[in-house]
Amino acid sequence: MRTLIVTAFVSVDGVMEAPGGESDYRNTGWTFKDIDFDPAAYEIKGREQEETTALLLGRNSYEAFAPIWPTMTEFAGYNAMPRYVVSTTLAEADSRWPATILRSLDDVAALKETDGGPIAVHGSAALGKSLADAGLVDRYHLLVFPVLLGAGKRLFSETDKDKTMLKLVESEAYPNGVQKQVLDVVR
Repeated sequence: MRTLIVTAFVSVDGVMEAPGGESDYRNTGWTFKDIDFDPAAYEIKGREQEETTALLLGRNSYEAFAPIWPTMTEFAGYNAMPRYVVSTTLAEADSRWPATILRSLDDVAALKETDGGPIAVHGSAALGKSLADAGLVDRYHLLVFPVLLGAGKRLFSETDKDKTMLKLVESEAYPNGVQKQVLDVVR
């Protein structure tokens, strides 16, 4: 079975919306505004690109990334790997960044059963919550930033469900206050 990894930049209060400067969010760009850049904190992002073998995205993130990521040389690994988009409304993939459209969480579960390495979920707040609630997430790669954002799209759902235990398998704190947390879902 393939490992499904949700990877996110997140505030201490769990917000993951608009970390890189996307429009229409009050605190957009919060990962670099008022927080010193420390390249060591982003080591995990390079490692993810080397270790994952496919990308899984929700429709909104896919539509935001498709016009930008193919032109970014720092994402060459992601641009070369298979991409999957979970959507019930997307009619066809963007030709600039082709992807296979999956129509349900059952399709995601079937993808996990195929041969291959880890699958990474980037952005995709709604999808990440649905995957977690369905018990499909195996690991979290989090960069937790020392900021409280209040409102915004959150990493975890508020669904009333049984607790999910996590095991911290890797962590590091950086001089700029960012913390890396790699957590496995305990089954």
